[in-house]
Amino acid sequence: MHIPAERIRPDRSIRLRNATVVDVRTGTTTPGRTVTVVDGVVDLDRPADAPWQGRDVDLAGRHVLPGLISVHTHLTAVYPFEEIDLAEGADVSVLRGLSRATDALRAGITTVRCLDEHNRADIAIRRAAAQGWVQAPRILAAGRAITTTGGRGHGFTDAVADGYDGFLKAARTEFGAGADHVKIFITGGIAREGEDFVGAEMTEDEMRAAVRAATERGKYVVAHAGHGPAIRQAVAAGVRSFEHAYDVDLETVAVMRDAGVFVTPTLSVTHCPEWMAEHHFTPWQIERAVSVGPGHLASIRRIVDHGRGETPGSGVTFVTGTDYPPGEPYEDTVCQVREMELMVTAGLSPAEVVRAATLDGARLVGLADRIGAVENGYLADLVVTDDDPTRDVSALRRTRLVLQEGRTVRDDLSGGAAA
Repeated sequence: MHIPAERIRPDRSIRLRNATVVDVRTGTTTPGRTVTVVDGVVDLDRPADAPWQGRDVDLAGRHVLPGLISVHTHLTAVYPFEEIDLAEGADVSVLRGLSRATDALRAGITTVRCLDEHNRADIAIRRAAAQGWVQAPRILAAGRAITTTGGRGHGFTDAVADGYDGFLKAARTEFGAGADHVKIFITGGIAREGEDFVGAEMTEDEMRAAVRAATERGKYVVAHAGHGPAIRQAVAAGVRSFEHAYDVDLETVAVMRDAGVFVTPTLSVTHCPEWMAEHHFTPWQIERAVSVGPGHLASIRRIVDHGRGETPGSGVTFVTGTDYPPGEPYEDTVCQVREMELMVTAGLSPAEVVRAATLDGARLVGLADRIGAVENGYLADLVVTDDDPTRDVSALRRTRLVLQEGRTVRDDLSGGAAA
């Protein structure tokens, strides 16, 4: 794939010489490569000494990996939760969401999957970015998450439904508004006094209704899920993506493995008390989250130990997400990178976590033929780090360059940042 220099768009073309390319499929690295980006697309075959009129960078052995994908994102979240205002104007929601989207992009998170945004701000920001009006990560939008009367999220979202017909209509409404997927709450959570993640908050019929609406459009359903029995119901109903998994037993792990579902651990939710305090969570909420932490970590370890399939890509697939704005600062890094470090403590290798945050995230959102790998023909969503993140994910704390479809959105190599 060689495009004559005179046809190259300079704002989306760059040559990265002396690069160590990270192969996220195998967890291996190859030094001494030249990564040429032509009109936003990766070309690994173009010779290093070929004529070139675009920007030319000697990476001096630095590592090139795909842009990160955060699949549990809330760009418009309000902290503390008690200050959520469902009557908030769409302009306020979009501006807050755009600010956080920009932070995420500069942190190397080039794709996000949103899982409930005020006023469907994710859909608005996605459309604005597509028009070139704003710079933001590639957004896969949920619009509003759907809950039951009195269920988890009631008061956080105004999409409330009951019964098969109610959930069918609610899910179709979000898809009609432009959602790429829908999120449902099949159990309670840990953020409110009196709520619990044990036991189902939806019937299997209600779950099936949401899945039917998604299947009609070639899309899928995401479930907030804390406990095993409700997860087993949801798997039977056709749900393929699960968030949190606070307390999952071996019987449920086997069901998840056989169904080949995706799991986002969101360990940050139960392991980041300092971040919660900085964002004015109540002492009760912080204590509750920390108390759930050991069991949550043990649950994810069970899935790691017993959820693998017999062949690559089978069994449970882990992906990464924070349940917070992923580009928010935390402990000298950002929430997304801290989440990846926590996933290593749950038993995944650094290389597995990097794959979870790139190629496997792309598989989940249906874009694995375009993003999630540094390969010929893939969009040039790229991150450059000094060190090898497949050996230590903390290498992502030292991100030096971020490209989105070839455009430079962060540049610490030349001492500046892109606009």
